Formats: sequence, C-alpha cells, structure tokens
Amino acid sequence: MIKAKKSLGQNFLIDKLILENITNTTNIKNKIILEIGPGTGNLTSSILKKNPKKLFVIEKDNELARNLRNKFKNQITVINDDILRIDETLLFKEKVIVFGNLPYNISTEILSKWIVNLKENFWFESLILMFQKEVAERIVAKFNTSNYGRLSIISNWKLNIKKICDIKPDAFYPKPKIDSSLLFFSPKKNFIKINDPNNLEKVTRIFFNQRRKMLKKPFNQLFNGDQKVLDNLKINLNLRPQNLDFETYYRLASEYEKLRS
Repeated sequence: MIKAKKSLGQNFLIDKLILENITNTTNIKNKIILEIGPGTGNLTSSILKKNPKKLFVIEKDNELARNLRNKFKNQITVINDDILRIDETLLFKEKVIVFGNLPYNISTEILSKWIVNLKENFWFESLILMFQKEVAERIVAKFNTSNYGRLSIISNWKLNIKKICDIKPDAFYPKPKIDSSLLFFSPKKNFIKINDPNNLEKVTRIFFNQRRKMLKKPFNQLFNGDQKVLDNLKINLNLRPQNLDFETYYRLASEYEKLRS
C-alpha cells in the first residue's frame, strides 16, 4: 500500500459508499471532469464508471502520478504539477466539473485562488469539493453567526454553495483526526461587479481584523467617515462585522474601488 505523505496533507478516501455518493452529486456522463488530488485513484475509478467524456487529474506527488498512469493507462490524463501553479482557464476549451478531496493544509488557498481569478465566463460548470468540517462551516456560514467571516463572504460572492454531507474519519486512510464535509459550488448568474477582487479581500480583512469591535474604526480607516457611503448602504456603525450581510460587503468593496479610481 502507498504510504500517505503528511507534508502534502494526504488522506486517501476509501469508503466505497461515500465514493459512490460523491459521483452521484451531479450528472457527469459525457462531461469533461477535472479531479484534484486523486491520490491512489479510488474516486478516479468511481468517476470513470459514470462514463465521462474525458477525465483529467492533477497530482503533485511524483510517485502517485506515476502510479495513476500505470493503473489507468489512457483512460485519464495525468497532470503531475502543483494545483496552485496551474491556470485552469488555459487547460480547457469547454466548462468542466471539478472533484477534489483537497489537502486540508491548502484547501482555502485553492478555493480563494479560483474565486479571485474568475472571469465573466466561468471555466467550470460546478465544483464538488471536500474540506475539513470546520472550514466548510466557515464557507457556508450566514451573517449574524459566529462562523461568518472573510471566507464566507469571498466564497459566496460569485458562487452558490450547498453542503452535501459530513464524512467521518473512518472513510479515509490514514484516518484524519477531524470530520470532513462535502460542498457543492455552482456559478451565480448575477453578482455585484468588483473589478479587482483584491479590493474585496482588503475590505473584509480590515473589517474582520477586530471582529468583536464596532464598525466605526474600520469604516473610517477605509472611507474616512464618508457619509454618502453610509447613507447609500444604510450601515449602522454601532454594529459589528458579522452583522453585515454578504451584499453589503460586496457593495462596500465596489464603493472602495470607486474611491481609488
């Protein structure tokens, strides 16, 4: 058996029922599929049973990539590279469905990279991704809750997100010490335009830097107390960062962008 590398956050999914449930999340017959971190190829096998048009897998580990090529031959295209260094928009001419048992240590970095780099035309049809459960809870969190924060706001900007299920450690080898959650992401048709996503990152970073403090200080830091912005967005500066909904943050980022232009 191939030994998982702790340095790469490897935990191989082995539960056949869970694998089946993941591939049943959406119709993948005759679709182009991208799998991130296929590991030993257990999910890869389940995907192939659903008759996709083509299956690409991205695997950073050289030994695992070699093993996948030997195991699946010409059934799949193996890309032996780091997902954080790849521009997915250059790989595909049509939209793809993405599956990923993401390494826990870089899962939010991967998601953030995809969201920040999204253009008007999405390169994917949907994302079916696995995260550490507490990270997933932050991604799907609603405002006025303790888990709501920067990750929730940035993730929900251009994507609809639905939690599919939680997955226990027993489903993996080696067993992680925490539960996992499977999330389904699909593109939003309408969202507030922000030309530079870094402005949304900056606004949320400054507001949530002191999440228990009132909004007055971060607002003044960004907008110098601009009354017009307050009136337009109907913001009460006595509230705290988690009390503002998604749309207010997107509009704040848009207003901040106008100030800088």
